[in-house]
Amino acid sequence: MPDLLWDDVKTFFDPEVNGALPDVVVEGTTVGDWQVLLDLVQAQGWHYAYSLGGEPMELSSAADMVVAAYAGGMPELRVTPELRVWPIPEVLMIFRMYQAESIDFDVDLRELQGQERLDVLVNVFRVIGRRVGKSVLMTPEGSFGHPALGFDVEADRVVLMVDLIDRGV
Repeated sequence: MPDLLWDDVKTFFDPEVNGALPDVVVEGTTVGDWQVLLDLVQAQGWHYAYSLGGEPMELSSAADMVVAAYAGGMPELRVTPELRVWPIPEVLMIFRMYQAESIDFDVDLRELQGQERLDVLVNVFRVIGRRVGKSVLMTPEGSFGHPALGFDVEADRVVLMVDLIDRGV
């Protein structure tokens, strides 16, 4: 049985309503958690591409990513390390290291339509959450409110995090 059923969550995956790029975050992370993520991507055999300031580069270590992220000094002068990950060829996830204290990434809702694609997303959330031992939370694009869904460490599964009444069901 899947963690989430498409019919129960499809309103969260409507790009016309929620924007196409929801915000996904793992909060309270360290450089070590970023390294766990990098190792995980490689261990899972997911296709990936790393760039720094738009320039393709070889993926090295999370410590090197942090050095690169803070190399510019003032935030407006910094370049953002970016890791593009394809858990399957049709689904792209873009991880950006803005800071070591959170793992931030985007997914495109247009690529996540139907139960099969939802299961891919759920699997990625679950694998990341279990490896770093932290919740993986997804909120609608640009929203700073409550997460819609995410990996709950205590439940050890991906769950809805909003009440059905909140979404008009």
